[in-house]
Amino acid sequence: MPTGTLYTVSAPSGAGKTSLVKALVDSDNQVTVSISHTTRAMRPGEVNGVDYHFVERVEFLAMLEQNAFLEHAQVYGDNYYGTSKGSIEEILASGRDVILEIDWQGAAQVRRLLPDTVGIFILPPSQETLCQRLTGRGQDDQAEIDRRMDQAIDEMTHYVEADYLVINDHFDQALVELRSIITAQRQRLEQQQLRHGELLKALLRH
Repeated sequence: MPTGTLYTVSAPSGAGKTSLVKALVDSDNQVTVSISHTTRAMRPGEVNGVDYHFVERVEFLAMLEQNAFLEHAQVYGDNYYGTSKGSIEEILASGRDVILEIDWQGAAQVRRLLPDTVGIFILPPSQETLCQRLTGRGQDDQAEIDRRMDQAIDEMTHYVEADYLVINDHFDQALVELRSIITAQRQRLEQQQLRHGELLKALLRH
């Protein structure tokens, strides 16, 4: 049986990464999003094992000690976040694809451990559009928006580290392009040989 493919999807805040990935997963039952472990408190409406695996700090540090994470980060010097190596390997072994929604630094960590990981970067069509999307959320003041824009521009310089680039100008078109990447990877020769081994033998039989 062919194994699944691990994808990292990175983007600056406001590029539409989460919406695109959700639409993709909702339309394809052979691809799923990795659920991270975190030490932060559960927020109202969140479900353990669905939004995150919520664990105590001591448990997270024990997993870290055991090299149980593909990648991890400590955010703002407080809460830890990490991707479980075991859960990813289990899903991939079942033949399903897995997406990690992750920043460029995490993507680099994953690629070092699993070189066959496929990196996808999503960019907005312009800085002006990105700024409009961040402003349109109505959650931040101008100083915070300026800070986020500076951070986004720095993050966007790392698009060259990915294998594929999607420009999210028109959502439906960007979704088609994202789907096409997944489809193309599934047609790779080694995957098709595993998937259609008996057919290929029959076709070449004299």
